[in-house]
Formats: sequence, structure tokens, C-alpha cells
Amino acid sequence: MNSRIAITGLGFITPIGNDRAEVLNSLHDQKHGLAPVSWFPDCVVKLAGTIKGFDLSSLQRPDWTWPDRYELSRETLRSLPPHGVYAVCAAEQALAEAELDRDQLTDGETGLFCASAGSPRFLHHHLGEAEESDGRRVHPWGVVTSIAGTLNFNLATYFGIKGAVTGFVSACAASTHAIGYACDEIALGRQQRMIVIGAEEPTWESLLPFNGMRALSLQQDPQLASCPFDVERNGFVGAGGGVALVLENIETAQNRGASIQAEITGWGQSADGHSVAQSDPEGSGLGRAIERALKSANIAPTDLDYINAHATSTKVGDIAEIRALQRLLGEHRPPISSTKGLTGHPLSMSGALETAISTLAIGEGFIPGNAHLREPDPVCGNLHLPRENLFAQPTTILKNSSGFGGSNVSLVLRKPVEQ
Repeated sequence: MNSRIAITGLGFITPIGNDRAEVLNSLHDQKHGLAPVSWFPDCVVKLAGTIKGFDLSSLQRPDWTWPDRYELSRETLRSLPPHGVYAVCAAEQALAEAELDRDQLTDGETGLFCASAGSPRFLHHHLGEAEESDGRRVHPWGVVTSIAGTLNFNLATYFGIKGAVTGFVSACAASTHAIGYACDEIALGRQQRMIVIGAEEPTWESLLPFNGMRALSLQQDPQLASCPFDVERNGFVGAGGGVALVLENIETAQNRGASIQAEITGWGQSADGHSVAQSDPEGSGLGRAIERALKSANIAPTDLDYINAHATSTKVGDIAEIRALQRLLGEHRPPISSTKGLTGHPLSMSGALETAISTLAIGEGFIPGNAHLREPDPVCGNLHLPRENLFAQPTTILKNSSGFGGSNVSLVLRKPVEQ
């Protein structure tokens, strides 16, 4: 990459906390954010990664509640989906942390990339109304409230963004794709700054369909339900929320006195060309993405201090990543963990969340452990999968993501370099 990309702001609305301090405390204490859900009386899915302090369950916006620190006008809310509220709140945090005000976002030098699946709840509701009325009752905001681009439509308007605005829909790799392409926008000189947001709704409409694929855990005990790499893993626990990152050309950030939390030094992507729904069990596609990310960052596998894995706690997906990492690392044994044991799997938001967690790890000098790992799958061999947090300073981190259709993305982050 031709320029250094700085991360200057983070924002969190997540199952493990709704700001930096809460998320850090949960990571340090290995406190998960999974909770019982009762979507239907006989539903076999019993857990989800839920958001505390918000009630956006009603289809009527006047009934919504959120923390008092955020002000959302009636005009803003009229086209905003539930996960759009999470996204706005996370973005407000990230911008405040980056010490940016609204006037600095509207000069065309700042862009916005978002990732989400849209709002299945509102789409289901609006289409149901139209069908029941034989097409006579069609909600005027039904489209922009519901479809996959709803975050970029709403947030670009809300923040007055005049730079690049795009939505990403590569499933569980989407927000990591958004980060990678945001780096390119900056490196190519098209933008000085990018806001990247991933958000999803932890509702039955968003999560329960994965049970038709036998991808969800049916466990009732959170300790047993989300356990990446464990021999007894049994599917993922769906989650939601919103996470925002502010990325900047490092000179732009330094010139305005911004605090540099981490740098993104490279990224790579690939596709498996194998299955619409399952990863290539040999992890060949992910391996190519990792190799391209390392080449982009001009480093070797032996330079990695920590790997934040995509691992969701599914049988096939975890093994694919394990095999990719075994081939990549050879005899090198950096610690590897998946923080989804604590957060659950927030779908397209996961890459943004885990990149933000990796940034916290760099800034706070620790490596997250595999909180719910009891007995590693024998396939893991002698990979270093610490159960407890390691209080060591990671300098260079690899972050992996994979999605439907075999989409793979890897990022390289490093501790800021003084110059």
C-alpha cells in the first residue's frame, strides 16, 4: 500500500458493551454477551448476542428507547432501521474519539462505507402490509428503511457525507471488505478519511434463517454454545449491534493532532470457488487472502504476533481456517483466538468488531484468549490457542474474515510507528 492508514476512532454498540470502556472490561474479564431469547414458544434456538440498554423491538419508532447520551430526532428516525440506531450511536462515539466534528465531514474528503444485510424485520413487515392490502398500502419509507443499502442511505445523509459512499454485502466478510476498500480509497488519494460501519439486528428475522442451514448452536448454556476451535463446537450464536471505525491518511491525522491507535498496513482477498454456503474445507481460498495481505504489508508470517481468527464455532468453517493457518505458519506459533466466544457472531458486522478489538489489543497491550475453549479439536494440532488472555504487547496482527460464496478477506494491523 502506498500510504499509511491510521485508525483514529472506534465506536461500539455490541453484546459485550456499548462503548470502549465496557468492551475492554468484558474482554479483560472474559465476560460474554450472550443471553436467552424467546422468539417463539417452541423455537429450538435459545441464545443470541443481544444489545443491552436499547429497546428497538417495536415496529413503531415512537416506542423505541436508547441511552440518554444520544439524541435522535423524529426526522432522523423516520427512515432509520433498528440497526441504523446502533450504527449512528457507534459512529458518534468514533467521531468523538477521533475529535472530528460535522463540519470536517462535509468537504468531500471524507467517505462512508457500510456493511449490513439490511433490516429483514422491516422488510418482512412492509411487504406483509402491501400483500395484505393487495398493494394499496405501501409504506413511503419501506425501501430505504429495509434494503441492504439502508445504512449508507441514512448515515450519509445524517452526517452530510459528500465523498465516496458505498454499501458492502459479502455476508460475514462484508465489513472487512469495507475496511480493505476504504484503505484503498485513502492509499489512492481519492479520500483523506473514511468512516467504516458494520451493523446488524439480533432479531429472529435476521438470525433464525441460519438454523435452516444447521449453522446455529442449539445449546442453552452460553459456555457450550459459542466455543470456536473446541472439539464439541456445535454452531454459531447469532448476534448484532453496530461498530464504527475512522480511518485516515496518517499525515492528515498527524497534521490535525489526532491520536493514532493503530495502522492498517495491508489487506488481501480471495474466493474459494467451492460452495455457495460452506468454506473450502482445506482453507485454500483463505490462505490466498492471507498471503496477499502479508505481501501487501511487506511482511512474513514470522512477523505476526497475534491472529484474530474468523472462527465462528461451526465444524467446517473452523477447520478451514485451521488448515489455512497451519500451512501459512509452519513452525511459527503466534497466539490465535476468536473473540466470538464472547460476542457471538454478528454476521456482516463481525470484521469491523474484530478489527476494532484488535486495535484495542494493540493500544492496551494484551491478546484476547479463547474464552470458551475447553478441549481444542485435534485438527488444531499444536497451534497456539490460549484460553486465557495474554498480557503481552502485540505489534503486528492478522485479522481474518470469511463469508458465503467463499469470500475471504485478511487485514494486517500494526502498532503505530513513530516517525
